[in-house]
Amino acid sequence: MATSTLQTYDVGGVRLKQPFKIRRLGHFGFNVSDMQKAVHFYRDLLGFRVSDILDFKQLPHMRDALQHVEDGRGYFFHRGHDHHTFVLFPKQVMDAFTAAGGGGGGGGEVTINQITWQTGSLAEVVHGAHFFRERGIPIQRVGRDMPGSNWHVYPKDPDGHVNELYYGIEQIGWLGRSKPKDMYYRKFSEEPSLPQMSEEAEVEEAAHKGIDIYAGFRDEPDLLAKYDVEGVMLPRPFAITKIGPVDLFVADLEAALDFYVDSLGFQVTEEADYRGHRLMFLRHGPEHHSLALFPKALRAELGCSPHTTSASFGVEVGTYSQLRHAVGFLKEHGVVFKELPPELHPGIDYAAYAQDPDGHLIQLYYYMEQLGWDGKPRPKELRRQVTKEWPETLEPLSDTYMDQVYQGPLG
Repeated sequence: MATSTLQTYDVGGVRLKQPFKIRRLGHFGFNVSDMQKAVHFYRDLLGFRVSDILDFKQLPHMRDALQHVEDGRGYFFHRGHDHHTFVLFPKQVMDAFTAAGGGGGGGGEVTINQITWQTGSLAEVVHGAHFFRERGIPIQRVGRDMPGSNWHVYPKDPDGHVNELYYGIEQIGWLGRSKPKDMYYRKFSEEPSLPQMSEEAEVEEAAHKGIDIYAGFRDEPDLLAKYDVEGVMLPRPFAITKIGPVDLFVADLEAALDFYVDSLGFQVTEEADYRGHRLMFLRHGPEHHSLALFPKALRAELGCSPHTTSASFGVEVGTYSQLRHAVGFLKEHGVVFKELPPELHPGIDYAAYAQDPDGHLIQLYYYMEQLGWDGKPRPKELRRQVTKEWPETLEPLSDTYMDQVYQGPLG
């Protein structure tokens, strides 16, 4: 791993090694071959709600390149109030974007269309773009896209995974409606000047323009709420409360570490070994890891799909009981699960890996180890010993339910 530069940057009055600080994993997405099956899996079974649909075939600069594509629609999903927590794009479309030199996440084995990290301000996004250019890191674009309204910069890691640093994503309130398309006039295709008007001022401006600010898309639930989930009736016996971690297969572990540690500012929590393969677990905050890097040589040994560099994408549910019920519910609906060794998820005790229709692994879990002020993980010998047969209840750990950040009602 390369030695970090001694230069520091003023980030809100604190000197940091990068001109930004990642606060959390904001959203994530896959490029899929069978959109209908993927939407059923992520919406109907996992419980993400559609916040907006984007038809790439209607984009003027891509109409010719996408003539061969039957359905060019991409789906933005939310779980909570962020406009999107998860995204599904058609693989054919994203491959065409890449072939046309228009960027886009994907191409070849990279079926992840974005790994998106939230920063604390618009200034951090803009200054981050300058930082990446100075370091020679390829940037896909800088600006502000619609739908979602988040300001962003897209740097690529050495394996071609598109990371996004963003600020200010649109919030979906109790009505469940996204921003109407008539408000998309504040889209930016280039780096914005600073400062910009606030989101509150944008809404006020749109109302003065006569735009119906309540005319956005709303996904209407179509499943019967028949499960008692911690006292709330829901269509599934669980609710997703958080996304992440993101686990990647990479070609060059050292190059990936250079990017994520020296350029994005992650810290190494733990290094592990599995059958002679080096595994790296990285964090941006108090959770044990938000990102894991595995050598691509491990993929075949684990029997994971060779079509993708995604090792797994995590979704956290609210409780251990919900985790048990989620596994049972998904199996009842024909979802296939894969066994992966516990060495691949230190800091997480009980976890299950569900396969989506394209073969991507979704890591279901309820607990993530939390690190204190000294940044040291729990010693391995003090971690919970996971049994093959999951018990009905567990004894608490010192940090059980300490990482739950979901705000708002479960449904």
